[in-house]
Order: sequence, then structure tokens, then C-alpha cells
Amino acid sequence: MRNSIISLLIIVCSSVVSGQDTLQLPPLLRFNDGSEVKSVRDWEKRRKEIRSIFENEVYGTAPVVPKNIKFRIVQEDKNALNGKATRRLVNLYLNKLSNPVELLIYYPNKPGRVPAFLGYNFWGNYTITNEKEVPLTSLWVPDREKETDNRAKETMRGIRTNRWPVEMIVDAGYALVTLYSGDIDPDYDDGFDNGVHAIYKKEKYTWGTIAAWSWGLRCVMGYLEKDDKINSEKVAVIGHSRLGKAALWAGATDERFALVISNNSGCGGAALSRRKQGETFTAINTRFPYWFCNNFKKYNDKEELLPVDQHQLIALMAPRPVYVASADKDAWADPEGEFMSALLAGDVYRLYGLKDIGQKTMPEVEVPLQNGHVAYHIRSGKHDITRYDWQQYILFANKRL
Repeated sequence: MRNSIISLLIIVCSSVVSGQDTLQLPPLLRFNDGSEVKSVRDWEKRRKEIRSIFENEVYGTAPVVPKNIKFRIVQEDKNALNGKATRRLVNLYLNKLSNPVELLIYYPNKPGRVPAFLGYNFWGNYTITNEKEVPLTSLWVPDREKETDNRAKETMRGIRTNRWPVEMIVDAGYALVTLYSGDIDPDYDDGFDNGVHAIYKKEKYTWGTIAAWSWGLRCVMGYLEKDDKINSEKVAVIGHSRLGKAALWAGATDERFALVISNNSGCGGAALSRRKQGETFTAINTRFPYWFCNNFKKYNDKEELLPVDQHQLIALMAPRPVYVASADKDAWADPEGEFMSALLAGDVYRLYGLKDIGQKTMPEVEVPLQNGHVAYHIRSGKHDITRYDWQQYILFANKRL
């Protein structure tokens, strides 16, 4: 009877939100053998089943995160941001990776260990701040309007401060930890000959770039457990767009992240795949064939055959809080599909006695749902991460971290 109710909920929710008559989704609370998940203990077993399918069919298998990661603090300024913050540059040394992973960290100048937001940036640490002490990266970077020849330029300094309101984050009492995604794996189809893929045997691991980025976040988490200014039990992992996909998979595979935040992550992130709205498997695998494992390509134009969907990915975070956010002009990321995943993941949170998203229909633009352990908002505007988004994440972190 319970499974009938769950199936009905899935059908009704998809009809209300998307206008489709039915949407058959893989069940959350049923084991692969068909038996029912009735308790938290059952769910912990079911979680492993679901995670294994995502690993083998979507993101790929990755190496174990190395222990005792070596690091070196290469710069510290206790008067950053006009005295509000301490800025550190920390180099991490991951096995045989030729270049160190460069962390940029801003800590609020206050006593004690502080909670933190951790996330990748797209073009290099120097793009999120105007402070000239932050060096340009020497690595390949995405070309900016075909004018940079894939190299970092001083003219690019601070071009992404709109996405990273560092002072606001610090003023709220949080540290910000960021790194360039290309330090872990460059965002182009290189045959996996660069970045972390190059130092591990290809025949042993099936990971794509999304999984590599997730692995990198987990490595950084290992460092944060040793950082003398960070409360490592209160670290929120965050990502926008493709880096939101990486943040979700990092949260699903590493329970050390206390809060997981997806901003406009779309296909392969928070959006339900079987809706086939916005970006599809064929579209994403054609344009970015290196993001996911090779098995994922066999589901091109066959989303309904993949034995998992993204509401199950969101549910893997339980009982930890999770935040999914969309933008109303971002049809490619399928905001309705992102909302539905957050909504349906609530079945698992309720098993833990925790509040879900709180309503079955999409909220109005900029009316966030933050009363449960699953949060959601849809912002006006395009595919982006904005000051408004960060304001909501800070408010939610204040409640849940």
C-alpha cells in the first residue's frame, strides 16, 4: 500500500508541476529486488544500491581519496578586505600531480573555528577578487571571448566578483574556500591526459571530469579537517552549473560535507532526467563527452532506461541538509525538474523524522522554501549564481549548520 502511495505521489507531482500525464521514476524506497524500504536502517542499505548505480552508470569510479594530504601555507594576510578577513593561499600536493592545487581562503577575523563554504571557481582564484596579491594561475583556462588564448591575464582579475560576494560571506561569519576547477582537471576533451586523470591508471577507473572534480572537493575536505581556523564539521559544499553537478556528487559520496548546495546544476545534477526538458543526455554527451563515464552514453535518447534519476541523487544527502536552486530564465537547466527532484527526495528525509521541502507546487519567484532540511528557491534571471542566491544559502546555513 505504501509503495502504491509513493508511485501515485510521483505521478501526481509530475502532473502538477510539468503538465505531463505520467512520469515513471525509479523508486526511492524500494530495493533492487523489489522489497520495501521501511526504516532508516533499510535506507542506509538502499543508499548504497543507488550510489553504486550512479557510480557505475553515470559518474564513474574514482580512486580512494588520499590520506594525509601534504600542504603548505604560501601566503597569509591578516588584514585582507580592509581588516575584515585573513586571506591565505594554501598549496595542496596530491600524489604525483605536477602542479599543486592552489586554495584561496578568506577567514573572518573572529576568535575560534568558523564554518565554511567550499566551491570551485571556473577561471582561477584571481577572478573572484580584486586583491592583487592573489596570483594568476599558470594553467590552461577557458578562453574569454576568444581574447585570452587560454591563458590567465591580468585583465581578467576580479571578473567574477559578481559571483563571489566575499565580504558578505565573511561578514556573515563564514570562511570561503575556493579553488580553480582546472587545478584538478581541465574542462576540455583532452583524452584524460591532463589533471588528476593522468596520474591514475585509465584501465582501473572509469571516472569522468565531474567525478574528478568531486574527488578534488573531497581531497580539499581532507585538508580542511587540519585547518586551524575551520570548523570541519560545518562545511557546506557548493557549486554552480557543471560545478553544481560536482558538488552534488561530492556530497553523495562523502558524508563529511554538512550541507550540500546545487545552483542551476541541471542535467546530471538536480534536474530529473526522464522529463527530457532542457539539456538531455544526448546534448550533454555530445558537447561534453568527457564529463561522465562511458556507460552514461548508452542512455543517449534513452533516459527512461537509466535505472536511477536525480531525485535519488538528492536523497543520498539525507539526513544532511540540501539546497537546490534554479533561475526562471534558465530553461536549459529545467527549473521544474530541479524542483521535482528536491520535492521527491523528501520521502527519505521524512524517514529520518525531518521536514521536507514543505509544498508540492513550485514556489513563486524569489519566495524561498527553507523551513525543512530540503530547501529550494527559483530566482528571477538567467543561468548564474548571484548575490541573491548567496543570501539565501547563508540564511539556510545559519539554520542548519
